[in-house]
Order: sequence, then structure tokens, then C-alpha cells
Amino acid sequence: MTDETPAVTFPSGIPRPQFAAQERTSEVVILTGMSGAGRTRAAAALADHGYYVVDNLPPQMLGELVAMVGRSPDDRLAAVVDVRARGLFQDIEAVIDDLEVRGVPVRLLFLDASDDALVSRFEEARRPHPLQQNGTILEGIARERDLLSAVRERADTTIDTSHLNVHELRDMITAEVGVEDEPLNVNIVTFGFKNGLPRDADFVADVRFLHNPHWVPELRPLTGADPAVRDYVLASEGASEFIDRYTDLLASILSLYRSHDKHSVTIAVGCTGGKHRSVAVGEAIAGELRGRDVAVRVTHRDKER
Repeated sequence: MTDETPAVTFPSGIPRPQFAAQERTSEVVILTGMSGAGRTRAAAALADHGYYVVDNLPPQMLGELVAMVGRSPDDRLAAVVDVRARGLFQDIEAVIDDLEVRGVPVRLLFLDASDDALVSRFEEARRPHPLQQNGTILEGIARERDLLSAVRERADTTIDTSHLNVHELRDMITAEVGVEDEPLNVNIVTFGFKNGLPRDADFVADVRFLHNPHWVPELRPLTGADPAVRDYVLASEGASEFIDRYTDLLASILSLYRSHDKHSVTIAVGCTGGKHRSVAVGEAIAGELRGRDVAVRVTHRDKER
């Protein structure tokens, strides 16, 4: 097909947007389902995996979105389409048909949950159901189930979130779209206590118990990145034992972080000024973690102060 393809109208009478057909190997994920079933969390999981996610998109705009974003086979596109689009939502099946005719692979993910779970979530959030009108939450849910029945039957995958927590839902979405989970980003930040703690630190290690190079005239102008200072600090009583035990503790904790939807962790290592001991120990801890296949980034906040 080309841009000269005659315009076709959807059942609601809205003209179909015109866009050029193109080769595309990655799927367009359409995320839909019951209000309160976890679409927002699922969309966030897709975004974490590099998807370009558009929320509350009128179905009729999907074609134009694919044309704009789907220029590369590596582009990952996901659209959240649901009854918030009101009367426009009824055209979703025609839109999916149109995309497939144009050679665009589409994967339809439908999130569902029991009426009891949905009612509980709306009551907890203290928000009305989008189709509740002047009635009850259950009446809104019933209207939505009726509107979505055909789409649910057509879904490639239906996920019941009634008994899933946010981490389990994320894992299921990750498995369904067939992408690898992102590795945990570990940041080690060295600092000086006299300049204040890093505000985003998850762990703070105080290494002021080690010998201080500041009191050695020939070492004072150097930093913990210099071999003479590093060797002096790491030769301190208790230095090796601390690094070994602290690294063991961190390794055991970091291995569990991804299962709790944690994307990054910041480990702060501090001494008095942030120039000598913290720098040497921070680099030593980073080296130990890298030896355990952990990707680590090290920054020295106060080294040049």
C-alpha cells in the first residue's frame, strides 16, 4: 500500500488516518483492560524496558503514531487504549485490523481482575469508576465488562491481576513482551561528612576509623586515587576485613533488589573531607563488586575540594 490508498472510515464515521506502509519486525503492544486492573503499572514496566508508551490514546490515532515512532525495527511502541476514550474506543478492533493489513505486528495485552478486587481498589483510591456515572462502582464495572467483552476475546494474552502485587505484575509483563530485565545500576559515591551526606544514598559507609593521610605531609596534597594514598589507607588495621565483609553484605542484598522492582542503588562511602580514605575504599569496594559481575559506576563528589 502507498499514501494514495483510498480513505476508509471506521464504524464511528471517523476517517482512517493515512500513513505509509513499512517494514516492521517489532510488535506494537496495545495495552488495554479493566479500569483498576493495573494498566498504569504495566505501562510503567514497558517504559522501563525502553518502550515509547502513550497513555489514553484514541484508537484512531494509532496509525499515525506507528508512522511517526516506528521508523526503525528496533523501536518499541506501546499504547494504552481503554474506555477513557469514550465513544472512540468502540473502533479499536477496526484499528487493529487496519494495522495488521498494513503489515504492522500487533500484540494485544488485556488486564483483568475480579469484581471484588476492582471494587476494593477503587474504594482504596477514593476515585469513581470512569463509567460509574450516578450509579455504583459495580454498575460501572458491569458496563465496562460489556464494552470490553469482544476485545477481551481477541486478546493475545489476558492477565488476571486480582492477586498480583506490583512486582509480580511487572515480572509478568516482562515475560509477555519477551525482553530481558534491565540490570541493576550500582553507583558508589565517595564524600566528606563535613560537606554533608549525599541525599540519594541507599547505604552509607563511614570509613573515618582508618588511618588519615591528611596527617602525613607528603600524602596530604594527594587523593585516594593516588597509589601512595591508596596503599596507606588499605594497609590500615581493619581495612581489608571491612572491605571484604561490606562487599559480601552488599552482594547478597543487591542480588535481591531486582525482584523488588529496584532499578538502581547508591552506596555512599564517607570520610572527613572526602579526599583520601573514602576515595581509596570506594574504589576498592567497586573493584570487589566488579569481580562478582556487578556493573558499578564510581564518582568522587568531594575529591577536588
